[in-house]
Amino acid sequence: MGSERRRTPRYTFIASAELIEEASDVRIATRVSELSLYGCYLDMMNPFPVGTLVLVKISAGDAFFEAKSKIVYAQANMGAGVVFLETEAEYQPVLERWLDEASRGNEKRVG
Repeated sequence: MGSERRRTPRYTFIASAELIEEASDVRIATRVSELSLYGCYLDMMNPFPVGTLVLVKISAGDAFFEAKSKIVYAQANMGAGVVFLETEAEYQPVLERWLDEASRGNEKRVG
């Protein structure tokens, strides 16, 4: 069993997302299945390669979050793990609220 490398807990969190590859502007509609303070896991059949820079846009209910991110691992036919590299100040409270709700078991299921 591998050692745990995450800096913070990761929570089940279901929400709609869009992934935009920065260099080509290719867009993929996807779904978040796990969320943490520093990244998320996206369910998708054909993930971008590891190291790809992307913009992640997540919407749940009436709230919206986006962050410049990077693909840190990819699993064909399953999805990709991304790390948030840069988050605008306006989006940080949204992320923190979602994590607080998820940590208390009030899972969001949207889209």
